[in-house]
Formats: sequence, C-alpha cells, structure tokens
Amino acid sequence: MSARLKRGVTRAAVAAIFFTLLLCGGTGLAQGRRPVDLELVLAVDASSSVSAGEFNLQMQGLAEAFRNPAVQGAVRAAGDLGVAVAMVQWSDNRKQTLAIDWRVVWDEASADAFAREIDNTPRYLIGGGTAIGGAVNFSAYQLRINRFDGRRKVIDVSGDGRTNQGSNPARARDAAVAEGITINGLAILNEDGLVDRHYLANVIGGTGSFVLVADDYSDFARAILEKLIKEIAGVPIAALPADGAGAQQAAEAE
Repeated sequence: MSARLKRGVTRAAVAAIFFTLLLCGGTGLAQGRRPVDLELVLAVDASSSVSAGEFNLQMQGLAEAFRNPAVQGAVRAAGDLGVAVAMVQWSDNRKQTLAIDWRVVWDEASADAFAREIDNTPRYLIGGGTAIGGAVNFSAYQLRINRFDGRRKVIDVSGDGRTNQGSNPARARDAAVAEGITINGLAILNEDGLVDRHYLANVIGGTGSFVLVADDYSDFARAILEKLIKEIAGVPIAALPADGAGAQQAAEAE
C-alpha cells in the first residue's frame, strides 16, 4: 500500500471515530463522566485570619456534619445517584489546593468514611490574604474538570473575612453562575460583623443561593450542619432581602 493511500485510510478512520463520538453525545470526557445528583465543593478558609484552633473547628464541624443522621438523610433525599464532594482549602489569590479529591457519598457508610477523611486531612495552607474570588474560580475549575455529571453543582464557601486581595469575587461568582453553578456562603462573624453583607452582595449566586451566619468559630458546627442539610437535599431557600443590612437576620431566621 502506498504512503498516500495509507494517509487516506488513516484520515478516514479518524473521521469515522470523530463522527461516532458526535453521535454518542460529544467527547470521550463527557461520555466517561458518572452521573450524580449533586457535585459539591467545600471551600474552607485557611487565610491568615484563621488560627490553628479555628481551622480545626471548621474541620471538626464538617466531619461531625457528615456523621450526623440529618446530613446522611439529606444525601438520600438528594436522589439515588449519590453526592460527589470535594474539599478545597484557600487563602490568597495564589493559594488554593484540592485538599480532598472527589468522593461519592450515597449512604451512612460512605458519609462516615468521608468524615474520617476530613478528620485525617491536614492544613495545607497557612497564611495569606482573603481572596474569595480566587477560591470561587478554583472551585469552579474543579467542577469543570472532574469525572462527574451532576444534576446540580454547588460551591459551599465559608470564611471569616471580606475580600482583601485578588480577583473580584462578584466577577468570579457571575462566571460560575453562568456555568450553572450555585454558590452558597457561611459567614463567620468572628472578627468582622459585616462579613455576611459582603457574602450577600458579592459572593453568593445561582438558583436557591443563600448565606448562613456563624457567630464565631465555636458556632461553626451548628451553622455548617444546617447549611449542608439545605444544600444537599435541595431544600428551597427563601430569598434574602436585597438590603444587605438585613442579611444576618434573614440568614438566622432560616
């Protein structure tokens, strides 16, 4: 067979494969994705304002939440396909890391296993500014490149400060929402009593988005439990008032 004929056969084979992929619904990446009821990124604040003890309270609160029967019930209520969940730690615009890679939680045993993984996850980032926009962009990227295809996609951002470094969180939020992602916030009023207003105006967005408030880090476990139940089960959330001054009261009333 001549070199020219061989090239013609190769091109024909490539064209046939490409056409088959189109008929099957797109690229190999899309075909290989596992359907789930929810893709959830837990974005945990590890910036300079968060002490070692405060960071540990966040991690303990998250682990306790996944052991809680109410969260495990929310996972079952979300559907039959399971919840794909990952954890991101973030601080300034140069510092984000995937602390726990994607896992699927669908029942009590898998939720308990994920809680144990949280227990054993160290703090990978220490110090840095508060770049919520960077955290949202990084979390949205993890949703974009993972191996799952969720009916819903949610980024759960928790933190104790307003953005003071990096990209504009409102622009990051708008870009994520345009991809069908919902961003919810947990504002920790540890040092700054206006964090919830900042989250309401600049961070949260998408279908059913909401802000909850923790008075301080000792209150984090209560707040994250309530938050996870709502966002995993997809419980409808009443719209928060447009006036930022009412954000805390509205969130607490939930």
